[in-house]
Amino acid sequence: MELIQYALDNLDLLTSRTIEHIALVGVAVGIATLTGVPIGIAITKNERLAKAVLYVASIIVTIPSIALFGIMIPVLSLIGQGIGYLPAVIAVLLYSQLPIIRNTYTAIHNVDPALREAARGIGMSQNQRLRMVEIPLAVPVIMAGVRTAVVLNIGVMAIAAYIGAGGLGTFISRGISQSDPRQLIVGAVAVSLLAILVDYALLAIQKRLTPKGMERAAETA
Repeated sequence: MELIQYALDNLDLLTSRTIEHIALVGVAVGIATLTGVPIGIAITKNERLAKAVLYVASIIVTIPSIALFGIMIPVLSLIGQGIGYLPAVIAVLLYSQLPIIRNTYTAIHNVDPALREAARGIGMSQNQRLRMVEIPLAVPVIMAGVRTAVVLNIGVMAIAAYIGAGGLGTFISRGISQSDPRQLIVGAVAVSLLAILVDYALLAIQKRLTPKGMERAAETA
């Protein structure tokens, strides 16, 4: 009851921090999608390049988040942005690259060769095949990568409170520094619930973007 009462007493702050958290993750993953999808498409043309890009992206994900935030501080301090919004967004953008690039690469690479041949047979150029055949078929898998990136980084962004980025992690950091379990638990529960709700919302979008034929194939598989 005490936790519920604390949450109700601080509902305005909880709401504003939630919106702030969503905005931070949304901007970072949005930019990651705009960069990661073209990279994923480009590397389908070169197997060696694909391995190198995916290897680098995999290494970035293995860096502990607090260490990556720490690296950002001296680097971005050179332009007066060592703490706050910018390092948090850049770190989450980097963490988001692997699932988005990997899923895009896998989806485009695994398009049925017969469909490519059929498109070529009716006179489509390479760009037309990519735009009208390959990308539409790849969208559900790409969206799954975006979902993974968002859910993963909702948790990562909570740690960004330690570098002044704000968001729901503020409750957790203050709860630890002030030895206040109410703030700590409310913050942790809020982050978890946000991740679950956003995951379900993105899953619904993913299903709407999945061609009906692919849905039926998945159900019968």
